Amino acid sequence: MLGLGLGNTLEWYDWMVFGLLSAYLGPHFFPSQDPVSATLSALAVFAVGFAVRPLGGVLFGVMADLVGRRRVMLGSVALMAVTTLVIALTPTYGAIGVWAGVVLVVCRLLQGVSTGIEAPLSTSYAVELNPAGREGRAAGYISFFVNLGILLASLVSFATSWLIGGDAMQEWGWRVPFIIGAALGVLVIWLRRALPETLHDEERADSSSGSVARGVRKHWLGLLAIVFVVGAAQAYNYAWNVGLPNLARSTYGEDPTAVFALATVLGVVLLIGSLITGALADRYKLSRTFLVTRLLAVPSVFLMLLYDRPGIAGFAAVLIGGSLVLVLNMTLYNVVATSLMPKACRATGVALGYGVAVALFGGTASYLLVWLQQRDLDWIFPAYAAGLSLVSVVLYAAARRRDGTFAGE
Repeated sequence: MLGLGLGNTLEWYDWMVFGLLSAYLGPHFFPSQDPVSATLSALAVFAVGFAVRPLGGVLFGVMADLVGRRRVMLGSVALMAVTTLVIALTPTYGAIGVWAGVVLVVCRLLQGVSTGIEAPLSTSYAVELNPAGREGRAAGYISFFVNLGILLASLVSFATSWLIGGDAMQEWGWRVPFIIGAALGVLVIWLRRALPETLHDEERADSSSGSVARGVRKHWLGLLAIVFVVGAAQAYNYAWNVGLPNLARSTYGEDPTAVFALATVLGVVLLIGSLITGALADRYKLSRTFLVTRLLAVPSVFLMLLYDRPGIAGFAAVLIGGSLVLVLNMTLYNVVATSLMPKACRATGVALGYGVAVALFGGTASYLLVWLQQRDLDWIFPAYAAGLSLVSVVLYAAARRRDGTFAGE
């Protein structure tokens, strides 16, 4: 099971390193004299990776429902490791011109394909391995390793900046976290070779007859609910993990080492909180736990309005204060999504809903937050995120009423 968990760590470490270091990547890969504009260019590439997640989810999801989970999970981490190494070694705009940005975009697209399947498939896999009634434990386990990746991204970025200094970090040190991510990929590939298969022959035969697409169409309301269950959590997540740190560095000029340190504290909160939340979901009814935690997100996202001027203390209060509700939502959303699709089409349905959700609502969140703040429209983002949370509650209740649940209760 370590290979399953560390695969999520790798995927989210590599994914979040790009977001955290966007303020460094922008000036190296795109021509601009304005640091905010360069950062927005890098964040736009960050968002582009989300656009292909639905494609990755469908392609790899169908493969996982046809040929099995294990081989697809091996392929996803290998693709992430290779593209991360390429980013680490790519020359800058000053050396190869526009090709630097082209390579960055291509790598980000391939990473989007990889992450389009990793989280939904690994959660489905963990639920299938665990006995009924322990789905919260599965969610907590996967979320723990996801948050470990986010924490390591912040920690490695902080340690690198602290050890070599801000100037060196800007010039070449940003490459170090990417190289570390590529090295981690080798270990994960080796560990995942020993994972058992959870899709049995009779289930694979049913899937190959064409029932995968029919199953997803039949449960269209569940698919729509998955889009908003995942999308609301991801909008909140990327606002806190990427949008606010980049806002602090590029707009308010906060010390980057202090920002990385606080992002690391956020990672610790998410890491520990995921295990606690998973245990609570098994102790109390999953649907009830989800509804309560999702409704708590509605007022919580408005905390970001308190960070409206330079000041590391204000940034810390907002980042850590909002993390307490963020961890509740980020732990449960994937297992809740899994519960809305039957096993025969689960990998495809959940991955498709997940991919559409992060493309529409997750990948755009950090860019939208910084862009709105530049135009003194910062109040729009929390209202938007709160609205997504409310819609997700309504659709989840409607899907349960129509189809019931297939895992988690």
